[in-house]
Amino acid sequence: MLREVTATRYVEPLRSGGSVPGVVEADDLGTYVVKFTGSAQGRRALVAEVIVGELARALGLRFPELVLVHFDPAVADDEPHQEVRDLHAASAGLNLGMDFLPGARDFTPEVAKTFPVDPLEAGRIVWLDALTVNVDRTVHSSNLMIWPTSGTVPPRLWLIDHGAALVFHHRWDGADPGKAYDFRHHALGRYGPDVPAADAELAPKVTGELLRRVVAEVPDAWLTDFATPEEARDAYVTHLHARVKASAAWLPTDFPGGEELAAEEVRRAARNRRGRPAWLKQVPDLHGKPAAEQDWSVHLG
Repeated sequence: MLREVTATRYVEPLRSGGSVPGVVEADDLGTYVVKFTGSAQGRRALVAEVIVGELARALGLRFPELVLVHFDPAVADDEPHQEVRDLHAASAGLNLGMDFLPGARDFTPEVAKTFPVDPLEAGRIVWLDALTVNVDRTVHSSNLMIWPTSGTVPPRLWLIDHGAALVFHHRWDGADPGKAYDFRHHALGRYGPDVPAADAELAPKVTGELLRRVVAEVPDAWLTDFATPEEARDAYVTHLHARVKASAAWLPTDFPGGEELAAEEVRRAARNRRGRPAWLKQVPDLHGKPAAEQDWSVHLG
């Protein structure tokens, strides 16, 4: 089961995502990124974090340790922003923490141009995302980190942030285990992911027993889609197990290459420029240079 810790010090909020997680120190002397139960994404996002994160770890992918964090809003009394304080007040009790990776860097499109990723490793990550319908690991939002970034240990890819996965649990009555999703713009698509090889390796490992063990990590209080937590757990296990068996129907194999991605980015930027209203194209220079002399591509691209 996930370890339980108690937050002893609130360090800072992270505003890079809509859920506004916070960095906290805990009574085990660890530092964690905490996602709060009171966030707008709700508790289903935390359910997805646990199920997908623990499944990733069970399959040998790099994912920071998850813990259950007992959080008292009083430890963050010095937080100056009222909206963050309101989030804390709505999140008293049990929340989800992920081990903080000090110095980790975001896996951005610029980094991807030079960072080596083995096609099989890329395939394993794509396969996991396709299985769990994680639609939030794209070239524009990779939810991948590079760590460590110093020392003698070589940097590796680490998976984070799976709150947007398991999209089927937002509408159980329409859940189709064989449904395919568009993963052409996956963050690792440029590496030629060997998804069929990953399927052959990983699918046999995702047994009903493994899924039951993973889903058991989710606290009862977060499983509110059914009459009882056990009914909810059974639904997740049944759907994911059926999805594994139907992998031939949803296996993503068509990924655009680097040149195609670059061309699409140019087209997207051009569409954005054409779509700007006339008044925005004539915004006065706030730095003293006449508008006619400015390089507007910097502002509009």
